[in-house]
Amino acid sequence: MYIPPGFNTVTPYFFVKDAGAFVTFLVDGLGGVESLRSLREDGCIANVQVQLGTSTVMVSEASDNFGPMASSFYLYVENADESMRRALDHGAILIMDVGDQPYGDRQGGVKDTHGNIWWISERIVHAPYSL
Repeated sequence: MYIPPGFNTVTPYFFVKDAGAFVTFLVDGLGGVESLRSLREDGCIANVQVQLGTSTVMVSEASDNFGPMASSFYLYVENADESMRRALDHGAILIMDVGDQPYGDRQGGVKDTHGNIWWISERIVHAPYSL
């Protein structure tokens, strides 16, 4: 099985209204890097690929066939406090303050303007999750 560089076995694919604004949040608010953009004939985003750390996510403008849908994502970052500030500065809404969690992550949560929840997580122990 061949998986292109930057992709994983499971790759999130967002269908959102105002895909351009969402891509801007991924880049400016979460520190992503846009790597590819293609447009539909009507000028809307057909597909944008954004690299977030070691993962790629894809974004398309919602349509009648593929309506907007929100989800929840666990985003590993180098510094949860800085990443949280950045997300909030770019329109995210706080749903959980950053704090040290009993499972070894420093984590907080935000909701973006498209309804997705992002668990911004910094692993503070160098060990796998355990019970």
